Amino acid sequence: MRLVYFAWVREQVGLAEEEVTLPNEVRTIADLFTWLSSRGDSYAVFKQADQLRAAINQEHVNHNTSLKDAIEIALFPPMTGG
Repeated sequence: MRLVYFAWVREQVGLAEEEVTLPNEVRTIADLFTWLSSRGDSYAVFKQADQLRAAINQEHVNHNTSLKDAIEIALFPPMTGG
């Protein structure tokens, strides 16, 4: 599965994107944030899940959305106007 990071999430992680194999217990976006936050200091940003948004296959989703059928998951901060 491809994870794509945007804005300050990308800066914190230090990658624009990466390919990962998720453990079987990672079934939702919320589970993904928990798993990512356990991967080390550069992934600590995912402990702030309430400040993050996600899109699966280029469609915005909430944190309870299943990862079933996900090919690409984009992770980013809330968008602001201006």
